[in-house]
Amino acid sequence: MLFLAVFTGFMAENQREHFVEHQREKQFIQSLIDDVTADTARLNTIINTRNTRDEQLDSLTRLINSDSAAQRTSAIYFFVPNITRNVIVQFTSNDGTMQQLKNSGGLRLIRKRRLADSIVRYDASTRSLIKLGDQENDIINTFRSTAWKVANSIELGRMTDEDNVPLRINYDPPLEPGYRLHLNEFNYRILSARSMNKGYRRESRKLLRQATNLLTILKKEYQIE
Repeated sequence: MLFLAVFTGFMAENQREHFVEHQREKQFIQSLIDDVTADTARLNTIINTRNTRDEQLDSLTRLINSDSAAQRTSAIYFFVPNITRNVIVQFTSNDGTMQQLKNSGGLRLIRKRRLADSIVRYDASTRSLIKLGDQENDIINTFRSTAWKVANSIELGRMTDEDNVPLRINYDPPLEPGYRLHLNEFNYRILSARSMNKGYRRESRKLLRQATNLLTILKKEYQIE
């Protein structure tokens, strides 16, 4: 009888622990779904903003190389500081839940291995996109180091408001004297920025698809609406 009582108590405690772990698992998953949903919203914004940036880079190339560039500088002076604003087009993951899962050993609570693997792969993809942003920062810094040879630095300083947001102006500031001597270098910096913009947009689309698929799987497996 004593053995049966001990065994029954052990089984009851074991079941209680499983129940608690299952509840923690569902809580983690719901929180992760919220984070990834926020990621998808951010990625959609980034993709749309990068579409606009691609158009701006194309317009800047056409304007600065046109015969009438000196008479159409208001647009040039608007595009140059816009292109250097990287924060608005780069991805930062909502990774609070992911960090908890990794740091507290929470991934072991995910009972199905394929789900845990999908979560880990998504985390790796977000970090890869963030790392790509570091490469873009280097390219934009190089673009800045060339821009002053074409656009007047004092005038550029007047092209942003108190929040550093570029302003559209209603006059045409002068370009730097002899700017055409630096057009080849300037064009190359624009080309580099445009190539990176396209690459980042492509990888953002991939991550968006991955995030959408992960949400579908998690909601289905845990029956979450």
